[in-house]
Amino acid sequence: MDIIKNGSKAPAAGPADYFTGSVTINAPFQATEPARVGGATVSFSAGARTAWHTHPLGQTLIVTAGQGWVQEWDKEVQAIASGDIVWIRPGVKHWHGASAGSAMTHIAIAEAENGKVVDWLEHVSDEQYP
Repeated sequence: MDIIKNGSKAPAAGPADYFTGSVTINAPFQATEPARVGGATVSFSAGARTAWHTHPLGQTLIVTAGQGWVQEWDKEVQAIASGDIVWIRPGVKHWHGASAGSAMTHIAIAEAENGKVVDWLEHVSDEQYP
């Protein structure tokens, strides 16, 4: 059994290549083989968001605080809030982040396929952001 103690890993800033605005990634984890699940707690300041991206085996988001948005490519943006759980299907192009008026934190969980967890794409433009 492995236990990652709270505070034992320093939070990291979300890289500008993959995020817009202030984003903090806290306590990232990756299971050891044969398991392939990993994740982190991700906190977005108001207006911050991911770039468009896909996950080969899908992604689960558990919103733990605040209000935000999630959107699949070519579909309407959807509001998410504390307590909501979002399942994004494998290979679906999407983004997620905080609303303009509220910070948002979620736990993001995804599995690796052949060592790959995510394919990052272009940034969400200001025109695409609600």
